[in-house]
Amino acid sequence: MEAIIRRHYLEKLNILKDKNFIKVATGIRRCGKSTLMLQFQDLMRSQNANVSILAINMDKPEFRFLAEKNWKEIYDFIIENLDQNQTNYVFVDEVQNVPEFEKLLEGLYVHPLIDLYVTGSNAFLLSSELATLLTGRAFEINILPFSFQEYLEFTKKTSNPDRAFAEYIRTGGFPEAIRLSVEGHHLSIAYLQTVFKNIYENDISKRHTIYGEESYQEVVHFLIDSVGSRVSAGNISKVLTANKKKIDNKTVSRYIASLVESYLFYKVNRYDIKGKQHLATQEKYYLVDLGFRTALLGKELTSDAGHLLENIIYLELIRRNYQVWIGKVNNLEIDFVVRSKEGMTQYIQVSQTVQDKVTLERELKPLNTIPDHFEKLLITMDYDTGTYNGIKKINAIDWLLNNTSVY
Repeated sequence: MEAIIRRHYLEKLNILKDKNFIKVATGIRRCGKSTLMLQFQDLMRSQNANVSILAINMDKPEFRFLAEKNWKEIYDFIIENLDQNQTNYVFVDEVQNVPEFEKLLEGLYVHPLIDLYVTGSNAFLLSSELATLLTGRAFEINILPFSFQEYLEFTKKTSNPDRAFAEYIRTGGFPEAIRLSVEGHHLSIAYLQTVFKNIYENDISKRHTIYGEESYQEVVHFLIDSVGSRVSAGNISKVLTANKKKIDNKTVSRYIASLVESYLFYKVNRYDIKGKQHLATQEKYYLVDLGFRTALLGKELTSDAGHLLENIIYLELIRRNYQVWIGKVNNLEIDFVVRSKEGMTQYIQVSQTVQDKVTLERELKPLNTIPDHFEKLLITMDYDTGTYNGIKKINAIDWLLNNTSVY
């Protein structure tokens, strides 16, 4: 399988080119950040054959000698290799391997001939030191594993989207996991287990105090098993303690924060639609890639299919640059309240199927309770579509493959 061009991310980078920001690619390990930067370099060369690009990847053998240097020596190396007659596009991949990398970035950022792009492990990118340093100077581009549309393009399984969607939920969107799944699903599972292990060892345990790896894994498994459900640290603590795996609220909170920091999970807060206020409790967490569910829990598609679909829809919403909340209207819940960058609001309910009349009425009730006239959608895997009191029912795969509002 050949690499695909991730056009939506390239368009963002192209818009930001020559703007006075450090372009910071964030995202979970192995999701394709380095490949994206190579694609952007190719795009720039196609636009200007004489463009000056200096790309440093601290993990590559030709740059290993820099690993033993301090930040100032690496800075001097970069400056010595600049073209003094034009803007230089400097890419530093895996920059967290540079000692005192914050000083390196600050020095490169202020240089008049440098337009700077960096990637690295997520823990470093979200460190409080770097966040303080880059306030107002960095533009973050959050990279996710493949969307379903990208999965179809990558695998060329466009003739039967329904079957491909089931495989996508099972395997996930990591490029290498998809390649390995062709040879055997057990290989993609082993790969994702290794990815998780690397994240735990390199991004989490090195930055956070973990009192016991087993208890940490229990929190991870609980969150994976609860995607689409409201959870709290107190609730997780009670459940695990009742199962003789004692852990206190504060420890659970810290563990969850580390998982969000490493982009394994995305936290979504609740929003009171009528009261127009954000709520601080009973948030939800969505998994960055459902392949981890199979790899770490051994659970298949048929288990809790509705919440898995909800997870997929959430990830697509943030790919499309929406702000997303969980809606509360009276004592009812709206799966997603979304707001576009243009300020337009939309309400979305997600259900695996609403063929049963009781289920249909249950899903429509919260949407019918909302007192305003913003667009309301009911997204399901059903093939039939329709409109109920202004609420549009649409097929999930059609929505996922509809590019009109994407990115």
